[in-house]
Amino acid sequence: MRIAVTGSIATDHLMTFPGRIADQLLADRLDHVSLSFLVDTLEIRDGGVAANIAYGLACLGHRPLLVGAVGVDFHPYGQRLAERGVDVSAVHISTTRHTARFLCTTDPDGNQIASFYPGAMTEASAIDLAGVVRDHGGVDLVHIGADDPSAMLGHTRACRAHGLRFIADPSQQLARLDGEEIRELVDGADHLFTNEYEHGLLLAKTGWTRADVLKRVGTWVTTLGEKGSRIERADDPTLDIPAVPEATVADPTGVGDAFRAGYLASLTMGQNAVACARAGSALAALALSSVGTQTYTASPSRLRDLLTAAYNADVPAVTDQP
Repeated sequence: MRIAVTGSIATDHLMTFPGRIADQLLADRLDHVSLSFLVDTLEIRDGGVAANIAYGLACLGHRPLLVGAVGVDFHPYGQRLAERGVDVSAVHISTTRHTARFLCTTDPDGNQIASFYPGAMTEASAIDLAGVVRDHGGVDLVHIGADDPSAMLGHTRACRAHGLRFIADPSQQLARLDGEEIRELVDGADHLFTNEYEHGLLLAKTGWTRADVLKRVGTWVTTLGEKGSRIERADDPTLDIPAVPEATVADPTGVGDAFRAGYLASLTMGQNAVACARAGSALAALALSSVGTQTYTASPSRLRDLLTAAYNADVPAVTDQP
């Protein structure tokens, strides 16, 4: 099964603050916040949700088609992805803008304050997804991740118009999108991904109930951090899948993207939701133990070993590769 992964492609500037971010926020001064954090470390890494997911899929033996917009500075980054096994031939390269930048400060509790400069990502709406799919011999599944909002809507419309199975994953862009836009992105999705906060935000902004959402999507996957993940389907009992226990914590940035890569890798092999969520949790644990979103190492055999140790169960394949 071939997956097209759409969304942001960015350079991450990751910083660590030794104190607690929450301690710096004064309840009676939140209407006038003026803070500067003296950080201990700075790591500059490859990132962006689409690229992170594509990287994880490639680690597990897949060859995902990456679809997004970048700047003229992308060549070294793109070369690294291509060497890993990501197909970058569909990436749109801007002639005037730099690749997007993500700047994030993390404290020891895993709390984060971040800013995102879109740069070339603002040109993602110019990408003709249907044309990309046609020119690359077709795809079986399209993951629509956080991107320029008009691009997300355009990709979703293209999937519906051409009968392409798609996954809705608006994540960080839920804060930017209005209720009507979110409803359009979600309706008819094979899967919907959110984290726990986004789960509630999506309901609040759409005006839908949980039951309303489950009438419109095949499977709703909610990541719950150290508590694992939750699988919801209409007319089925809710499934809570525990995270990999005792995972080493180095940097939480990109862990959700790794979960999605592991989940999708298992999904392409026809596995059930429990197996998919476990694979997602295992790859997320590997990402959590590394600083940066594309610095962890993984392989099908390593993932199998981790799954066996964590869940003490038969482990389905996540790829045709050994």
